[in-house]
Amino acid sequence: MLKRKIDLVVLSDIHLGTFGCHSQELLNYLDSIEPKKIILNGDIIDIWQFRKNYFPKTHLTVIKKLIEFSMSGTEIVYITGNHDEMLRKLSDFEIGNIKLLDKLILDLDGKKAWFFHGDVFDISVQNAKWIAKLGGWGYNILILSNRFLNFLLLKIGREKYSLSKKIKNSVKKAVKFIDDFEKTATDLAIENGYHYVICGHIHKPQVSRKVNKNGTCLYLNSGDWVENLTALEYHNKRWKLFYYSKFKSKTSNNDHNKPVNLISALTIFSNKNMKSG
Repeated sequence: MLKRKIDLVVLSDIHLGTFGCHSQELLNYLDSIEPKKIILNGDIIDIWQFRKNYFPKTHLTVIKKLIEFSMSGTEIVYITGNHDEMLRKLSDFEIGNIKLLDKLILDLDGKKAWFFHGDVFDISVQNAKWIAKLGGWGYNILILSNRFLNFLLLKIGREKYSLSKKIKNSVKKAVKFIDDFEKTATDLAIENGYHYVICGHIHKPQVSRKVNKNGTCLYLNSGDWVENLTALEYHNKRWKLFYYSKFKSKTSNNDHNKPVNLISALTIFSNKNMKSG
């Protein structure tokens, strides 16, 4: 496979160690790219819901793949989130091409970019962590139920359905929380003179221009690898959202519609004729 060269890739909310993590799909994506820098923007390893009896081989392979990237020269910055907050005790740790930070400010082609996970805006996480963790377990059960539902839907020839997306989009408080999250992040970014603010945490992939009375900035959210299977890519001074669903569709179409090599076809045809003669 011809790998795409990318200046910067942002991944967040992978949640390794949980049933909801789509590790194989993430590996397929990582195998398709050649990035100069990878920013892991929080909740990569889900320490909150970690179990000794559940950490599949593909989850370990994701970690191995990231280490291989670093050994090949790719710079990796791991920004801690709420589900891997225990790693904040090791903040500013650095080994080889891997750095562990709580936040990051980069100069991207003359524009200031502010990277952080985003849980700092979540009052439930900051002030009542046991409630947030309980919510995390409930979310995990919802994801498991959703997988079973999708298994049945595929069996009868129906499309997959996301219960969590439906709930988030229909519950007014959830919609308001996302709106407030985006506004808070962008207001602070504009106040501090950042051109880009890049978050994770809310599992809602987004690239949108935000404006207030003090100025403007580009708000970006890398989404997740539980529901949306998305990543942010920065290359040639431009941002874009990667959707695995489109990547999968494209690669599947390429396999089915792959052009036949004319020389090979003629060779096979000639060999058949020679055998029949």
